[in-house]
Amino acid sequence: MKSCLIVDDSSVVRKVARRILEDIDYIVDEAEDGQEAFDKCRQEMPDAILLDWQMPVMGGLEFLKLLRAYIGGTTPYVVFCVTENDIGQIALAMKAGASDYMMKPFDRDILEAKFLPQAEDLAEAG
Repeated sequence: MKSCLIVDDSSVVRKVARRILEDIDYIVDEAEDGQEAFDKCRQEMPDAILLDWQMPVMGGLEFLKLLRAYIGGTTPYVVFCVTENDIGQIALAMKAGASDYMMKPFDRDILEAKFLPQAEDLAEAG
């Protein structure tokens, strides 16, 4: 079964995203910041990551750079969340290795559009 790590300092965002992702058959884990997320990835690399841009301790961009440099860290499908339509942030995220991006706030349709095709690809490969 496919796994997703939700990395966001907002418990509300994590709860909403968890519910949607579990509905499309992801096993979901959560982290409040990039450092906690990186520690979890070192224990077990998820198939996908929903990643917030701005967090305490370690932000999303710093986490993404560490992840992509780590053994096995090039594998996860990473969707970066940004709060405003800032082309600069999006460009930085994509250059650092993000697979895709989406704007906050998001709804079920937006999240499913980003993760459902990935879930289907993983199911076919598995």
